[in-house]
Amino acid sequence: MPRMTAAQAAVEILKAEGVTNVFGLPGAAINPFYNAMRIDGGLHHTLARHVEGASHMAEGYTRATAGNIGVCIGTSGPAGTDMITGLYSASADSIPILCITGQAPVAKLHKEDFQAVDIASIAKPLTKMAVTVLEPGQVPGTFQQAFHLMRSGRPGPVLIDLPIDVQQAVIEFDPDTYQPLPVYKPSASRAQIDKALDMLAAAERPLIVAGGGIVNADAAELLVQFAELTGVPVVPTLMGWGTIPDDHPLNAGMVGLQTSHRYGNETLLAADFVLGIGNRWANRHTGGIETYTRGRTFVHVDIEPTQIGRVFAPDYGIVSDAKAALELFVRAARERNLEDRGAWSAQCQERKRTLLRRTNFDAVPIKPQRVYEEMNRAFGPDVRYVSTIGLSQIQAAQLLHVYRPRHWINAGQAGPLGWTVPAALGVATADPDSTVVALSGDYDFQFMLEELAVGAQFNVPYIHVLVNNAYLGLIRQSQRGFDMDYCVQLSFDNVNSPELNGYGVDHVKVAEGLGCKAIRVFEPEQILPALEQAKKLIVEYRVPVIVEIILERVTNVSMGLEIDNVTEFEELALSGAHAPTSLYANLD
Repeated sequence: MPRMTAAQAAVEILKAEGVTNVFGLPGAAINPFYNAMRIDGGLHHTLARHVEGASHMAEGYTRATAGNIGVCIGTSGPAGTDMITGLYSASADSIPILCITGQAPVAKLHKEDFQAVDIASIAKPLTKMAVTVLEPGQVPGTFQQAFHLMRSGRPGPVLIDLPIDVQQAVIEFDPDTYQPLPVYKPSASRAQIDKALDMLAAAERPLIVAGGGIVNADAAELLVQFAELTGVPVVPTLMGWGTIPDDHPLNAGMVGLQTSHRYGNETLLAADFVLGIGNRWANRHTGGIETYTRGRTFVHVDIEPTQIGRVFAPDYGIVSDAKAALELFVRAARERNLEDRGAWSAQCQERKRTLLRRTNFDAVPIKPQRVYEEMNRAFGPDVRYVSTIGLSQIQAAQLLHVYRPRHWINAGQAGPLGWTVPAALGVATADPDSTVVALSGDYDFQFMLEELAVGAQFNVPYIHVLVNNAYLGLIRQSQRGFDMDYCVQLSFDNVNSPELNGYGVDHVKVAEGLGCKAIRVFEPEQILPALEQAKKLIVEYRVPVIVEIILERVTNVSMGLEIDNVTEFEELALSGAHAPTSLYANLD
């Protein structure tokens, strides 16, 4: 039987489970693991500047490609606690990542040794498994179980904590005969699918709500087949955006309080039946439950049994992996004589054609709507967008277009500021041939901008659109309810960059100092040329390119507390010229 250190066995299992890229920072307590990676080879390591950044890179890497599992590695103590935000973000969105931490020797765990912290207990609520491995012989089984758990049922993250002496201990392990454990995913029965289809057939105005579980299951093509077979319009959630192309005739738009379309909300309110697949009825999608559910029948399909009925009790629930359910839905639909839904679909299309928000503004300082109009012009259907939170993310979801799954990559439930830069680096690492475009407000950008140096060092090019209003814009807007504008301004006169006229941080100089290229835009006519130049610069220099766009200080973005009462603060589109890059800009 081959003999090797437990750390080497762990590295061999990573490779056997399909891992090729890892993200992290070495340290004293994890150096044996790094030594194993060095000796064995086969893993590409990206050196982050902050361990939280490494965890978000791992998230981006997982989210970009079906089957990927991002791996984040750090030392003991604060490295593990730095990973907690990444574990939360991954857990909340059902994203499998593996976090590996070093630890003090087993004999010193109870003696308050330097950087010895019970990271397994800290991480346990946010993971499918969090464990400190105390016996070297348990390392292979623990890693094998980790991959099994991450892939089975509702996907999610795992943390494995390895004391330094456990890593260094020699064990017997045969990597050539290692086999991953079978993955378990629940599957709907045909009787359940038939019952759900009977309920759909009884409805006059049915909708499908397509959630992120369809993306996780790699089942977007099946969703589109099912929608086309039944003629039922589809509402993608923010996490499910791209499961049906935005320009598909059955795409009814997104629903919600913020990241939604006027036509999407109106269509949901007009519906009498909703089939949710792989979604969790998030509060920013539903708003008030009474408004959302009144007069409608609901069927909910989800991979996690305890998700059924968590937010509200559906009329019928099915526990199933989204792909398994959709395979049966497609098969059953083909065997039925289905009602023609053309009239209902036409109503949805008319709302999509007319209920648009205006984007074509020529004002200086620039209005943010114009930024998304120009992004629609600059980037085609293959672009991968990455964003996190804030007015930029909300308005982008209202105005940009997404055509494929995993082409809108977003920290949906957690929304941690600073996520965008490292997540974009993870996405670009997973798919180096794609055009990756990140979008941040100035505060999100400033949270973890040190990770730009990672993109410069390892030649991970992507474009980062930075919309700068020198404000915590979303918090400022929410403070309107308290009649205050308190502790939310990022503006100041920069003595080194007077040309910024009070907009504070000189992001161009900072980006250039970290080894990236950067462009600043003050006028709307400059936006598209800057984006086109950025596309050339990422090819020429193979580093991140920042396009900073100086916005007007205050813009209130469409949002509300109920889906039937979203406040429109800005002018709406009254003609096609007002929204020229909308998919239905034929209002005249």
